[in-house]
Amino acid sequence: MIHFEIGGKRVHPDKIGDALMQAILQNFEAQIREKLGSIRDPETGEFPTIVLRGDDLDDLSMHVEGSPALIALVRERLGEDEFDDMTVEEDTPDTPKAFLSYTSENVELAEFIAKKLQSNGIDTWWDRWCISAGDSLRQKIDEGLSDCTHFLVLLTPESVKKPWVNQEMDAGLVRKLDNKCKFMAVRYQLPASELPPLLSGMLAPEITADGDVRQLINDIHGLSRKPPLGPSPHSASKESAKQTGYSAAANTVARFFVENTKNGTFGDPIIDVEPLAEATGLSLDDTKDALYELSGFFKDTKLHALVKAALFTEFDRHWKPWDPRYDALKLAADIMNDENFPAESKTIAELYEWEPRRLNPAATYLFERGMLVDYKVLGNPEFEFHRIVGKPDELRRFLKSRM
Repeated sequence: MIHFEIGGKRVHPDKIGDALMQAILQNFEAQIREKLGSIRDPETGEFPTIVLRGDDLDDLSMHVEGSPALIALVRERLGEDEFDDMTVEEDTPDTPKAFLSYTSENVELAEFIAKKLQSNGIDTWWDRWCISAGDSLRQKIDEGLSDCTHFLVLLTPESVKKPWVNQEMDAGLVRKLDNKCKFMAVRYQLPASELPPLLSGMLAPEITADGDVRQLINDIHGLSRKPPLGPSPHSASKESAKQTGYSAAANTVARFFVENTKNGTFGDPIIDVEPLAEATGLSLDDTKDALYELSGFFKDTKLHALVKAALFTEFDRHWKPWDPRYDALKLAADIMNDENFPAESKTIAELYEWEPRRLNPAATYLFERGMLVDYKVLGNPEFEFHRIVGKPDELRRFLKSRM
């Protein structure tokens, strides 16, 4: 009997074509990871994270993740033509950074505001915290101004007369005009009629109680005072507001699978295209177009919508109370930090008190990025991986880039 082997694995004669394509894709992926994975930001030590999706060369897509500085370095190394064929995701900071300008006569109120901001998720630059003995005042203030996402000035009868406060306001207004920060003024015992001319047309709420500080905190975090928008009667319109980077129809399809999967694994659920259109309220043509748009997340989109586990990794954060990106970071850190950390998915799920539905997307996130040994097995329907075993070097670089 003749036996066929590809890459050291025995292959059934009927599956030679698929096995050859899989071997080609694996070889291509290894080359890409070697070429891009070694690029490193010389200042932060960050490495890029590479994700490749697709079942053949025609629908293969590449996704590069990293900080803006690292993405710029990757662009420089590869050249514009090759870089333009990639999807990039820049890791931008989610934490707002506020620069607090005030005068020393109002130090107690300034301290109250700074502590409130800091304790409510706003990284606050306040001179009493950020300038130490021997530091250059100008340099430290410039650093705080250049790094802030929100310039906050406390306007009082005393501060509006201080040249230093006015100089800082000038710098804050310049950053605002360059779209580098939001300029926010708050008043204390200062009538609106006495605002500096440049601020006379700007909303400058008065601080009189803790509740006013709460609204300031909400404004910095971008929480709207407007009541939430009610649902649209059409599912596609409702999903168009989601910032996924995909069309409204694709969002509708993705949400269907996120909300109807039991465990977040491959082929869960299995549904044909026509029933999917009926279930989502989309036309058959819109459903086909959405599946084509999402083809990297499906094995087959012609007659069946055979979903891959990667879809839940990508879309869970939009419609679930967890984010697989952060879950994956926790999982990677625990694997690296604890030499006795369990490998069996069931044991890890019990340790974290997570259902398989939550653990699977986190594990898939790491696997897609080449950080786990392939322990996918049949006969274990709850988990995408029977065992979660990390590749130490890849996990270390991943954690170093994310911390």
